Amino acid sequence: QVQLVESGGGLVQPGGSLRLSCVGSGSIFKIRTMGWYRQAPGNEREMVAQVTVSGYTNYAESVKGRFTISRDNAENTVSLQMNSLKPEDTAVYYCNAIPARNDYWGQGTQVTISS
Repeated sequence: QVQLVESGGGLVQPGGSLRLSCVGSGSIFKIRTMGWYRQAPGNEREMVAQVTVSGYTNYAESVKGRFTISRDNAENTVSLQMNSLKPEDTAVYYCNAIPARNDYWGQGTQVTISS
């Protein structure tokens, strides 16, 4: 059974930075493309960044140039460095495989950007 636990969220001012981390159990990190998703109130969940096992990355246009995803397969972690944060980045952030599996969703971590 796979369990993913996200951390690192918080309240920051516009223009600030946060680093999110996701730790997982099982062999998922050795075989699956992993991604970070987010869901803002009233919106559907969206994928913001993904990284393959070999380290190839891809980003949603809304975060390109500001967010950086990385992974450590040996430590079963995937991280999201978020810079130049905007109020519209406010959401609950989740990690999951690409494509996402319903049984992998964790509690997520709240990111709030506000002055």
